[in-house]
Amino acid sequence: MYEFIQKFHSGWAYLALLLLVFAVINAFIGLSSKKEFTAKDRKIAIFGLIGTHTQLLVGLILYFVSPLGLASLGQMSDKMVRLTSLEHPLINIIAITLITIGWSKHKKLTTSESKFKTFAIFYGLGLLLILSRIPWSLWFK
Repeated sequence: MYEFIQKFHSGWAYLALLLLVFAVINAFIGLSSKKEFTAKDRKIAIFGLIGTHTQLLVGLILYFVSPLGLASLGQMSDKMVRLTSLEHPLINIIAITLITIGWSKHKKLTTSESKFKTFAIFYGLGLLLILSRIPWSLWFK
């Protein structure tokens, strides 16, 4: 079961990143071109949100069944173990929290510019945090 969850988490990461990158690019394009915020823009943003939340859910399950997760939390001297047991989950939870805040804040805003700006900031920060803590060496084995 562990191997399936690990492979699913790794595979879904590509889709989640693609959706999030698309949402961030769409927000920056909308902001810079001063276009009207439409239902299409909202759908792009919610797909980014759903992709990252699904990745978080699978990641949390993986964290508790993986030998590189909770089981190795105290081994901070090994850089790779520290990344997978502490840094990766913690920073990604913060990133997905920012993305979720961005989604929630946009609902209260009335202007297109403020909606695009909110997505650009919160989704963009979330994307940067996620990219900073991906265990790249495990991706390209």
